[in-house]
Amino acid sequence: MSFSVQGMTCATCVKNVERALKKLDGVKYVSVNLATEKAVLISQESIPMNKIKKAVSDVGYKVSEEMPTEDLIEKRFKESRKDMYISLAITIPLMVLMILNMSGLNIPFMLFIELIGGAATIFIPGRKTLKSAWIALSHLHTNMDTLVSLGAISAWATTVLAIIGLDILSFGTIASMLITLNLIGRYIEARMKHSASREIKLLLSMKVDKANVITDDGVVELPIDTVKIGDLILVRQGEKIPLDGTIVEGQASINESMISGEPLPVSKGEKDSVVSGTIVESGLLKIKVEKVGEDTFLNQMIKLVEEAQSSKVPIQALADRITLYFIPTVFSLAVLSGILWFFQYETFQPFLINASNIIPWVLTDAGPLSTAIFSFVATLVIACPCALGLATPMALVAASSVSAKKGLIIKNGEAIQTAKDIDTILMDKTGTLTKGQPSVIEHNLDDETFLIISEIEKNSTHPLAKAIVEYAHEHIKNQNIKIEEIEEITGKGIVGTYKNNKYYIGKPRDAKPYQEFMENAETVIEVSKNEKIVGYIRIADEIKSDAVEAIKQLKEMGMEPIMVTGDNEKTARAVAKKVGINKVFANISPQNKVEIVRKYQIEGKRVAMIGDGINDAAALKSSDMGIAIGNGTDLAIESADVIISQGEISKVIDAIKISEITFKKIKQNLFWAFFYNIIAIPLAMVGILHPAIAEIAMLFSSINVIYNSSRITKKL
Repeated sequence: MSFSVQGMTCATCVKNVERALKKLDGVKYVSVNLATEKAVLISQESIPMNKIKKAVSDVGYKVSEEMPTEDLIEKRFKESRKDMYISLAITIPLMVLMILNMSGLNIPFMLFIELIGGAATIFIPGRKTLKSAWIALSHLHTNMDTLVSLGAISAWATTVLAIIGLDILSFGTIASMLITLNLIGRYIEARMKHSASREIKLLLSMKVDKANVITDDGVVELPIDTVKIGDLILVRQGEKIPLDGTIVEGQASINESMISGEPLPVSKGEKDSVVSGTIVESGLLKIKVEKVGEDTFLNQMIKLVEEAQSSKVPIQALADRITLYFIPTVFSLAVLSGILWFFQYETFQPFLINASNIIPWVLTDAGPLSTAIFSFVATLVIACPCALGLATPMALVAASSVSAKKGLIIKNGEAIQTAKDIDTILMDKTGTLTKGQPSVIEHNLDDETFLIISEIEKNSTHPLAKAIVEYAHEHIKNQNIKIEEIEEITGKGIVGTYKNNKYYIGKPRDAKPYQEFMENAETVIEVSKNEKIVGYIRIADEIKSDAVEAIKQLKEMGMEPIMVTGDNEKTARAVAKKVGINKVFANISPQNKVEIVRKYQIEGKRVAMIGDGINDAAALKSSDMGIAIGNGTDLAIESADVIISQGEISKVIDAIKISEITFKKIKQNLFWAFFYNIIAIPLAMVGILHPAIAEIAMLFSSINVIYNSSRITKKL
């Protein structure tokens, strides 16, 4: 079962929710996705929703059976952007004034400026951070917002104490800086959610709201929800088929590219099955409804993509596990240092005096309270996980920059973790290995005859007709030709009359003479004049120029390329043979593609999926690394981790290499972020790390992450 979890702000929140749900009796698997707010729960037996809601509410979050709507996600995205802008507008001037003040320039009323600016940042744009921290604390656990809030409020409190007369340094500006860094992270998170929601919206846009139902009183247009199994519906030319069913009357040419990924319409007649979302390009059909509601093909597709979205690949699994204990540990250490300095000040003061000979900012005679607060704030500030938060996104930003120069777009960091281990690459045929656009490759007609049949084909919407017309336009000089008595025969071809001669263009009467061409993945169009065969036209979806070399290199890298296509087996194997692929899965539905991905994953393989169609979307999401061809459908592009913008299959090799290097940099960034904390926290606890210096050290740690990430461009 699936449901929405609201109120999560970080990986720690996700861990708390998953841990609470796993405690329920019978739960076998739980996956919670922060970006989409969706949870997937698998159990041995049905668990009442009220138990699930209680388990989640007990740790401070809310369960909803309805997924976040596009409007709600849009609203949250705009709110996070607004909060970030307000915070930046306050913090940047405060930072400038703080630097000037620390440089020796006396800024009038600096304490009051910090008091007002810090309060404005914390309690206006930072109010959601405070609320999240309070919810966590009130339910006896912590999250990243807890540390940020405690650090910000403690730093701001020093300004309050300084104003009321205590001899203590003010760190009010640092409070604003901490909140601002946190809000920038929230904005990035909201943007991720906003992007993720578009995938389902694209599928939903294919759904039909109404159907033409055949009743005793004639054809009545009814809402789709009122149509029942067994009803007869009428679908005209140009309309989408609203529900799954079987044709009981009529014949039509149907565009099923959303199922098979193939551009050519399929001819269907009585007793043939049809599915929702496909389009009747020509003809008129009466269909008996066999599936409604959630059982329809299109709704199953939506469900597949939703499930794939919620699957998790732990790119920061180590970081998540450590941060689960990091926050309470840091807070405990900060409190411990404050208590020790307050009660044992005289014991430790000689240490400060000796340290001041080396480090000028060490407080040697501030007294127990000031030194305790000094140590407490410094420990919290130094431990705020800014570098940790930048470790992954900065590496991805650098990777995105170099990728763009190579015609690649890296959208999603989650798949990068396993890119170095990819050993199996599944790829669609049409639009991936081939150009996806049928074109004339050879014919044996004279120019006049070809020009006549091209004029006839102008009256057809079939993709093969378009290929013939385009060829004539490019290779034959145009003349004024008037065609009469044009008739398109669904699933067979088209006829037309010119100067009392009747021309037929369509399927061959006998396919045997063209068997060699057809085995080579070509379509043969036969041309007759007055029922006498005068020639043929060979049409094929050409293989991309770089496909053969790309497959060869992938094999040399130790990967196994496998074709997974909705096309027929003969055509699929012919194309596979040309490009050098040995293993082929043909006549494969979108559901089957996902099953094939999972089959190899269960066998222990690391699977990449390359595709360009709606039918590839769920498989792209389910794979360890989804790669979409940039000239494909919007849904395929939205569902992928990497996009090849120019459609060159050889760019897959670049994508994998970039991902490998990027993941190495992410690991290095995470190491240095944790190493920095291990060194800096003890220094802050013993009172030799000034909070301002701690903030600067935190900044340098972030700069180190940025610099290390930028080196990705030098390695590619």
